[in-house]
Amino acid sequence: MWKLAIEKYQNLLFEKMKAQISEWFDLNNTDVIKNEDVYSFLHSLKGTAGTIQLGGLYHLASKLLDQLELKSQEQWEKCELREFLFELVSLSYQYEHFKETDLKIAEPSDTELPVVQMVCEDISMLILMKEALEENGWMVMTSSDPEKALSLYYDLQPDCLVIDIDFTEIDGFQILENIQQHNHKQFVPKVILSTENNRLTRIKAYEMGADDFIGKPVNLEEFGVRIKRQLQRKQIFDESVLIDELTKVYNRRFLFDLLERYLKELERSNSVFSIALLDLDYFKNINDSYGHLTGDKVLEAFADFLKKNLRGSDIIFRYGGEEFVILLPRTNCQEAIDVINRILDQFRSMEFDEQGKTFHLSFSAGVYMVDNPAEASQDILKMADHALYEAKGKGRSRVQGANVSDQPANNILHVSVIDDDAIIRTLLVRVLQTIDTEKVELNIKSFENGEKFFESERLTEKGKHFLILDGVMPVMDGIEVLDKVKNSPQSSGVHVLMLTGRKSEYDIARALKLGADDYVTKPFSITELQARIQRLIKRMF
Repeated sequence: MWKLAIEKYQNLLFEKMKAQISEWFDLNNTDVIKNEDVYSFLHSLKGTAGTIQLGGLYHLASKLLDQLELKSQEQWEKCELREFLFELVSLSYQYEHFKETDLKIAEPSDTELPVVQMVCEDISMLILMKEALEENGWMVMTSSDPEKALSLYYDLQPDCLVIDIDFTEIDGFQILENIQQHNHKQFVPKVILSTENNRLTRIKAYEMGADDFIGKPVNLEEFGVRIKRQLQRKQIFDESVLIDELTKVYNRRFLFDLLERYLKELERSNSVFSIALLDLDYFKNINDSYGHLTGDKVLEAFADFLKKNLRGSDIIFRYGGEEFVILLPRTNCQEAIDVINRILDQFRSMEFDEQGKTFHLSFSAGVYMVDNPAEASQDILKMADHALYEAKGKGRSRVQGANVSDQPANNILHVSVIDDDAIIRTLLVRVLQTIDTEKVELNIKSFENGEKFFESERLTEKGKHFLILDGVMPVMDGIEVLDKVKNSPQSSGVHVLMLTGRKSEYDIARALKLGADDYVTKPFSITELQARIQRLIKRMF
């Protein structure tokens, strides 16, 4: 009951915070806000957050108050205040839409990033720690439910695990114990957080397998340094082995070593080679339906199948999770596609028998031929990854070859964010500003509804257009906006990403039929959305 009461007051505080931020950013009669109003707002947040156990919000409000005291201004321009309060905006959105992480293994090109899993009941602190770690370029996955933490750990295969043991209704050490029991002898550094920073608690943590112990309140700068140290330990360990423990094929570490050798051979003898990136279709359903032990058996069986059915010269690597890479020496793109199609047909007919039930599986694959010795290993995998994404987009269980095209320089892309929520508009504009689009220049504008978008005559601006469009808006529904855009004279140069909270497959299908290029269901992961936007923009050019 106490936990439910606290959650009620926490939600009320975030609703109050969002209302105030939205009011400031959606002002129509003035563009200035008094500094004393900002100070009063932050001071109130700090006091209330500390009382109702929102450590992350308390920490952030304290930091902003300290920064405010260094400023001597009497009033704020709206755009300036939006930048100053961006961390609060981000925290507000993520808290409101927080849910247990639906694991979506990121782009294979991103799996080179270290992955950190965090388990913490204080969602506001969880969000702040996640953002602090992601500033280092790491991928961070989170959960506030200890019962789901083990399943996420299996799916994620993190490089470091952070557990805050201060849970209201359970012994937080039980999470660590469960993880240790299902660790398959893999080395994953584990960091424990707790307010109980005493000798007995620390000893217990280390006895149960912790690699580090951090007392709360957490200093985010020190926290990042200590996590970095654990990731370095993990990297040193991984680099000392070349064989994947589960599947007994080569690991990703040896893949990059071998790619460098083949690139040198290509430079010397002009002998092209191809890379195939394979991903088991709907593999997560196997883990969910039969358990992770069955999932491990499937991965072992798939690796064994590849070893028996590929050519003797082909080399197999486990790239991560259910992803495998095949290096095909002296093989052009079409020859590689033919080889992978052959084993796909064979694998589809392979029957698995588990718990009295039988099932079949397939895989999707992207193939890329390497004929330029100047290419970087990461870029090679990215090209195969792009082809794999196309294969998935076309229905899975297929092989797709990569198409290489030169990107013209100095392209201008007009990006329009259309969403009635000021918080989401602010987040999306900031996300777009941080995207690396190489030679594409982004012209970014935001609109609070479809009518204002069309009144601005935005589509008449010369060049390609990319719309990030909310599917549900009060003034003009997102489907109506999309329909009008696609019936405009400029429709051929417009690409659309829909943001939708709709659960109906019919509504999503309708959006795609009308011409949307992709959709993301709210609440969305900012990291995932950024990767998806970047990928869509690259495909446009």
